[in-house]
Order: sequence, then structure tokens, then C-alpha cells
Amino acid sequence: MKNLTLIVHADIQRALADTLHSLEQVTGFTFIQVEGHSPQDEYDPALSARDRVIGYTPHVRVDILLKDEDVDDVLQALRTADCGLAGRGIYQVTAVEKQGAL
Repeated sequence: MKNLTLIVHADIQRALADTLHSLEQVTGFTFIQVEGHSPQDEYDPALSARDRVIGYTPHVRVDILLKDEDVDDVLQALRTADCGLAGRGIYQVTAVEKQGAL
């Protein structure tokens, strides 16, 4: 198993959720509200005046558990999806050692 973590601009959350729901490899996902702080943010054309004043960019962290063989297909689907993700997010893939229900 792998955990695909995305950090994306908060304003695309709804469109991204719709895209993820449409992918058969994705059986569920979690959204967590996060704040992006970085010197590069001040040059981001997607920043609103509000973001510039408060000093951070609202982002959403998305965690998706996937089978190893599904990671590349899901990433490719996200790259080609028309959900506003292009140029507005980063990702990382990590191994999941254990998972289960408590």
C-alpha cells in the first residue's frame, strides 16, 4: 500500500473531490485544511488580496490510500483532469507499513 499526499490550493477542493470520486482506484480520501507559508507564495498569481494580507495561502492536504500498482494511474488521471490542479499542487508518495481498523 501507498499513501498519496497532495497539497493543493483550497479553492479547487470541490472540483478535486469530484475528480477523485470518479476514479475507480480511489476508494476514499481525507481532506485536511492547512496553511501554506513560503517566500514563493508572494509571487503566486493565484493569491488573493486576502491571502497577501494575512500572510499565508489556504491549502488542503489530501491523503489517499492506494494499491502500489494504482499510484501512477491516479497521478496521471490527476494531471489530465480538468479540476484546476495544474500548477496548483504538490504531491508525495510514501509506503504504508501497516493499516487497519481499531
